[in-house]
Amino acid sequence: MKRFTIAIALSAFLSSPAIADEDMSARVMKYRSAIKSLVMSLKSELKTALRAGGAVNALSVCHTKAESISSKVSKQVGFSVKRTSLKPRNSNNAPDDWERAVLEQFEQRKAQGENPKRLEFVEVVENNGQRQVRYMKAIPTRGVCLRCHGSEIAPKVMNKLQELYPNDKATGFKVGDLRGAFSITETLSK
Repeated sequence: MKRFTIAIALSAFLSSPAIADEDMSARVMKYRSAIKSLVMSLKSELKTALRAGGAVNALSVCHTKAESISSKVSKQVGFSVKRTSLKPRNSNNAPDDWERAVLEQFEQRKAQGENPKRLEFVEVVENNGQRQVRYMKAIPTRGVCLRCHGSEIAPKVMNKLQELYPNDKATGFKVGDLRGAFSITETLSK
């Protein structure tokens, strides 16, 4: 079993019973499975688009289908599954305060030598009177990502990026950089 960090927020811990380790382990496995489903669906669409029209075509898929794929997976699993980043391409994917703190923690852990593929974090939090399990798993940059997220982007791709995402911050990455993370929020019943 892969290692993961469990941190129980003090406020949630004091106001209600903590989640048992076994239950949290099962939840993390469920979250990993949901992320895998999202990745497989998005990857399939992107591969088809790349074959049909290269990176420019793939950008159009990200622009028109990524959010609906996330919504579909979220509906199927019964909790929110999305992507976020400290350098978002789409402003709808900007991190909330909790996500930003975890992303910054991921950067620190990577700088200390942890493998970016294994960076995960889970925590029970209190949000607007509701207990939630929040989970994140890092997205390391791979070679294929550099076509649209790297430092040397083809002019046609850059033009399409500027057209679709005028406030894009998701470029300049190198292989192994943290491009962002998958973020899951599950509201617990009272």
